[in-house]
Amino acid sequence: MGKVDESQLFIGGKWVDASGGTYDVVNPATEEVVGTAPNATPADARAAAAAAQEAWPGWAATPPEERSKLMARAAEAISARAGDLLPLVIAETGATAAVGSSLQVPIAVSRFERYSLDLRPVAQRALPPQVAEATPLAPGGLISALALRQPVGVVGCITSYNFPLVNMAGKVAPALAMGNTVVVKPAAQDPLAVVELVRILEEVGFPPGVVNLVNSADAGPAAALVESPDVDMISFTGSTEVGTRIAAAGAATMKRLLLELGGKGACIVFDDAQLDKAVGCLGSTWSFHSGQICTAPTRAVVQRGVFDQVLEMLRGYAGALKVGDPTELDTVVGPLISAAQRDRVEKHIATAVDEGAQLVTGGGRPAHMKRGFYVEPTLFVADNDMAVARQEIFGPVLVVIPFDDEGEAVAIANDSDFGLYDYVFSGDTARAFAVAQQLRAGHVGINTAQRNHEAPFGGFKMSGVGRDGGDYGLEAYSELQSIVWTG
Repeated sequence: MGKVDESQLFIGGKWVDASGGTYDVVNPATEEVVGTAPNATPADARAAAAAAQEAWPGWAATPPEERSKLMARAAEAISARAGDLLPLVIAETGATAAVGSSLQVPIAVSRFERYSLDLRPVAQRALPPQVAEATPLAPGGLISALALRQPVGVVGCITSYNFPLVNMAGKVAPALAMGNTVVVKPAAQDPLAVVELVRILEEVGFPPGVVNLVNSADAGPAAALVESPDVDMISFTGSTEVGTRIAAAGAATMKRLLLELGGKGACIVFDDAQLDKAVGCLGSTWSFHSGQICTAPTRAVVQRGVFDQVLEMLRGYAGALKVGDPTELDTVVGPLISAAQRDRVEKHIATAVDEGAQLVTGGGRPAHMKRGFYVEPTLFVADNDMAVARQEIFGPVLVVIPFDDEGEAVAIANDSDFGLYDYVFSGDTARAFAVAQQLRAGHVGINTAQRNHEAPFGGFKMSGVGRDGGDYGLEAYSELQSIVWTG
């Protein structure tokens, strides 16, 4: 793949030079430059927000059927460009070929396909009529009502670096389907595929100002979107630390918020569980994008009767994973996104050792990888009050914590600031179901790490605010309006 040079933002239907020039995007596997990216300023972001606000009335008034046709054309165009997008995504994210080919580009296509469907069942709901007695306010009568979902307005879509194309498609598609306009702000580390996504949306015919792009090496333009009175909603995927700042800054203009934040998933493994399935789920902390995923089961909460067996299975699993070049088809563990993230993960590992956690395997850099931001699959035995069990690391680090009985397992799982995605593995599915309902997490997988993409997705506690996915995604990018009449 040749060097990709991007220097322009997309504002009000025009490609314009970024006021801050450009910066380099680095391949985390090779430390070589993938290309250049546009570097916006806060003024650019405010201009994009104003353009989106100007375009919003016309887009909101566009019949849903016309919006759906554009969504379908977008899905077809992204699919047609998959051959170009996949190597770009792998180069700028460090995703393995297996993850990129199955989950980076195809899921972006499916997002637009999903939200090209008829949204009327979500957009309006007739309510049962009520018989109302006369009051000093109004005469009595049979009062009917309709609950309508109206677009919010302008949505600032700010995404994380781990799945840049998929995360952005998951925001832009339902937002546009509901009649909102958007300002797209990808992660600084890997924005190039998102720039291509915006170009595709322009080519398929979305009107000027409906989709706008700003990108920058620093947080200034994103902060400008949060503060702008032209932006009605912020949809953000990223760290809890940044999410709390967005919530505080957005309060001044009463921003609607969809915040999908950090996680520290607990995976409860009972002694009657099918252990190979449980270990496969836990091993995804290493094998799925090097642990750079908020849903990773990073805390293995294992019943003592099978604790030693699970620990040895995990040790063997980690040792069997190929760490290496993400473009090679048999590579399972690729690099972290940047040198800064590698340093952060290594500090977490050092802190765990200092606090007395037992390092079972890993903990260093793979000796055979002379370049790239790699960390070995790392396994600790730890207490739940240690930092390694409490803080989101966003890397290939798994901790194993023992428990004796069901009540203790639930207590350990819930003893966390986070509550995004937990798991329960047990041969007794009735018990697993009962335990799942006791967990303070927005999503719980029972004997599986698979997702149902129609299910509502989001977190409890410090893991975020709001839900998306399926019809819930349409609801997230809408405001409820009640229309009441008599007659």
